[in-house]
Amino acid sequence: MHDGLLTAGTDQAGSPPAPRRPHHHVLATAAVLAVIAAAALVSVVVSRAVRGPAKPAVAPSSPTAPTSPLAARVDPGLVDVTATLGYQQAISAGTGMVLTPSGLVITNNHVIEGATAITVTDVGNHRTYTAAVVGYDQSQDIAVLQLAAASRLKTVSLSTASAVTVGEKVLALGNAGGQGGMPAAATGTITALGQSITATDQSAGISEQLTGLIQTDVPLQPGDSGGPLVGPAGQVIGMNTAGSSQFQIGSGTAQAFAIPASQAAPIAAAITAGRASAAVHIGATAFLGVQVVSYGVAVPGNPAVAGAGVAGITQGTAAARAGLSPGDVIVSIGRQAVTSAMSLRSVMNAYHPGGTASLHWVDQDGQAHTATIVFTAGPAG
Repeated sequence: MHDGLLTAGTDQAGSPPAPRRPHHHVLATAAVLAVIAAAALVSVVVSRAVRGPAKPAVAPSSPTAPTSPLAARVDPGLVDVTATLGYQQAISAGTGMVLTPSGLVITNNHVIEGATAITVTDVGNHRTYTAAVVGYDQSQDIAVLQLAAASRLKTVSLSTASAVTVGEKVLALGNAGGQGGMPAAATGTITALGQSITATDQSAGISEQLTGLIQTDVPLQPGDSGGPLVGPAGQVIGMNTAGSSQFQIGSGTAQAFAIPASQAAPIAAAITAGRASAAVHIGATAFLGVQVVSYGVAVPGNPAVAGAGVAGITQGTAAARAGLSPGDVIVSIGRQAVTSAMSLRSVMNAYHPGGTASLHWVDQDGQAHTATIVFTAGPAG
C-alpha cells in the first residue's frame, strides 16, 4: 500500500532543494505516471499526503477528535479513495469530498495518478463503489471522480466566499495512514496565505508548480491528500495536498499546504461540465507506453538533442507498435516539441484513447524516425 506525501525543493531564494533522484522512470500517458508521489514545499522538505507504506493513524495532537462537532458536520460527505496502480503493482490511498448526491467526488490528482482501477468507500453510508475519472487538472493537482450507481450521498460544500485569515484555527480530516473507516482529525492554525511550492514526484523526477496555497501547521499524514481543511465555523476552506515529512523544522512545527476552495471549486465545475482546456483533461487518458527519462542526448551533428529518453517499453502499446527501443529519444508528438519527460506529460494531455498522432524520435545512432501512432487507453491522471 502506498499513501505518501510530496518532497521537493523550495521556491525561496537561498533555500536548497531537497535531494532528487538523478533521473526518473515513468510510464507516459496523457499524464506521465507517478509511482510514488512526493513534493517540495516552500522552504521545507515535505511530502504530499498520499502514497507511502500504510500505517496506523496517529492520534491528533489536539483535543479535537473525529467525533467533534466540526468533524461530525463534515465526515459524512467524505470518502476513502483506493487506487490500484496496475503497472506499478501497487496501491495508493487518499481522501475525497463528495460534491453531489449522485457521486461526483473531488480529490487530488496525485491520489489517483497512475490508477488502472479506483474504488471509493463512502464514510456516510459505508458502501464501496467503483469510480471512473471524469477529468483532471495536473497543473492544479485536482481530479473529479464519478462513483458508479451512487445516489443520495451526503455532500461537502466548498466554501468559496469565506474569508481566510492567518492565525485562524483549522481542522484537517482524512484517511490518515490509508486505514479507512472514520476520518482521522488533526488541528492547527493558518500560518500563511498565497504560498507557492514546487511539487516533485521523487520516483519520476517530474516537478510542477502549485500556487496560491494555504499554509498551516497541521501535521498531515499519508492518506490525508484530497481531504478537507475545515474553518472554525465548519466551512470547508481548502483541500489538503501536501505536508511536512519531518516535523522538527525550525520552530519544530509541521508545515502543510491546502488548495483553497476558491481555487478548487471552479476547476471542479469546469471538469464536471466537460470543459477541456490546455490544463483540464476530460475523460480517459491516452497511453503511449514508454518509461522515460529527461536528458540531452549527444548525436552526430547535434550534440545536445533534448527530449524524453526511452528507458523501457510496455508491450502492446502505441510505442511498441511504432518500434521504439530503450535508448531512443522522443523529440515531438504531432507538431508539439518534447524536450523532457515533463514536456511529454504536457503534450500527451491533449490526446485521448483512439486518437492518432505523428511520433518523432531519434535513435542511439542519431537517426531520425517518424511513425503514425494510435493511442490506447491508459492509467488515470
